[in-house]
Amino acid sequence: MGLLTIGAFAKASRLSPKALRLYDELGLLTPARVDPVTGYRLYAPGQLDEARLVAWLRRLGMPLARIQHVRALDGAAAAQEIRSFWARAEAETAARRDLAAFLIDHLSRKDPAMTPAPTPLAEPLEIRYAALSDTGLVRESNQDTAYAGARLLAVADGFGHGGAPAGAAAIDAFKHLETDGFAAGSLLNALEDAVEQADIAVRGIREDEAGTTLTAMLWTGSQLALVHIGDSRAYVLRDGELFQVTHDHTVVQSMVDEGRLSPEEAASHPQRSLLIRALGAGEAATPDLRLHDARPGDRYLLCSDGLTTVVPTDDIRQVITTADGPERAVRELVALANRSGGPDNVSCVVADVVPAPGPKAPAARAM
Repeated sequence: MGLLTIGAFAKASRLSPKALRLYDELGLLTPARVDPVTGYRLYAPGQLDEARLVAWLRRLGMPLARIQHVRALDGAAAAQEIRSFWARAEAETAARRDLAAFLIDHLSRKDPAMTPAPTPLAEPLEIRYAALSDTGLVRESNQDTAYAGARLLAVADGFGHGGAPAGAAAIDAFKHLETDGFAAGSLLNALEDAVEQADIAVRGIREDEAGTTLTAMLWTGSQLALVHIGDSRAYVLRDGELFQVTHDHTVVQSMVDEGRLSPEEAASHPQRSLLIRALGAGEAATPDLRLHDARPGDRYLLCSDGLTTVVPTDDIRQVITTADGPERAVRELVALANRSGGPDNVSCVVADVVPAPGPKAPAARAM
C-alpha cells in the first residue's frame, strides 16, 4: 500500500484533517512525506496505529504535551503513564461530583432560614464540642490552631516562619460565620467568601513561605458544611464505624491515587507532608466543599497531621468510640500522640451531635 493522502489518513485514523495539521505543526504526528510542490501531507499506513493512539488519548482528555511524552515511552511505561493520568482525572471528577452533590442538596432545600425550624417529625439537634492544641514533645513552638464553637469547628496547621499566625488568621476569617445571619441559599457563597478572605489574610502574613492547611465544619442546625484544604483531616464516627471524610491534598496522596505508591509505602515516604493545596505560600487555594447530614449519636473529629502520622487509625477509633464526652476525647487523643513520640504539633476538635434539650416546663405556681 502506498502513501495515504491526509483525507484518507484522517478517515482511517478517525482524526480530522485539521487535527492532523495541528499535530504536524507540534511535532506530535509528522507526515511520512510532504509534497514539495503542492505541500500536501502524505502518511504511511504504518502510522495508523500511532495516530489511533493519539486519537484515543485525546478522547481521554489528555493534553497534547502529555501525549507527546506517552508516545516516547515503551509499552509498560506508557501504560503506567495512562493509568496515572486517569487516576488523577478520576480524583478531579470526584471533587467535582462532591461539589455537584453539595449544590444539589443545598439548592433543593426550600426553607430559606439558616437553621430551619424542626417539624414535629424532626428531632432538633445541637453539637457539644471541645478543642485542644499541643506543641508536642519535639517542636519548640506550636503552629497549629484549633477552634470549637456553637457553629464553627476548625483545625489549621500552619507552616513556614509565619505558620502560627497564618493558621490563626485562616480560622479568624471564618469566625464571623458563628454570629452572622444568612439565608440557607447563600451558604455556599458565605463559605467561598470566607475561604477567599482566609487566603488573603494568610498571604498578608509578612513571613517567607507562610501558609496553612484548613479543615473546618459549619453547623447549620441539621447539617455540617465541610471546607477542607491541605492534609489536616475530618472523620465521623457513625454506628460504631470511623469514616475519613476528607482527602489529603499532598504529593504522596496523589501518587497513591495514581497507583504509583501503595498506602503502606506512602506512610513512610519522606515527602508525605509535601502539600499540593494549601492557603498561602503560592499553593492552589481551591478547597473541597461537602455537606454532611447529621444524625443523633454522630461524633466528628477534626485533627492535624500531628495525630494521624503517628497514631494508627485503629487507636484513634478506639479513643473516639470509648471516650466519655468531647473534652475527654481531645485530651486522650493528644496524649496518645505524645506517647507516640510527639514529633509534631497536634490539634484535635471533637463534636458530638446530640438531641437539643426541649423547652422547660413552666414552674408550678404556689396556691
